[in-house]
Amino acid sequence: MKIEITERAAEKIREKMKNENGYVKLKYDTEGTGCVMNGVPVLWYVDEAEEGDVTIETNKFPILVEKPKMVFYDKELKIDYSDGSNMFQLKSPGQTINGRMGFKNQ
Repeated sequence: MKIEITERAAEKIREKMKNENGYVKLKYDTEGTGCVMNGVPVLWYVDEAEEGDVTIETNKFPILVEKPKMVFYDKELKIDYSDGSNMFQLKSPGQTINGRMGFKNQ
């Protein structure tokens, strides 16, 4: 899996992390969806990796991804930020996976 982070997204992530020493995690959130197949990708700030997380090196900084949930993502991903909606976006070459992706600071 390859993840690219745009400069604008990296700036906004750093603002939200507030210079803390944790990790950014691409979380496949299934809470409240009723089924693991209906998850929504979101960004989380976490203090440490959990069992089953893998580290993906990006062009900006490493991101944690849940290994069992990697099947739900395309091989190439881009994390961007939309100033118009004030939201992160997760895209692949062929689609927008989540155009309104939140950032949750655990």
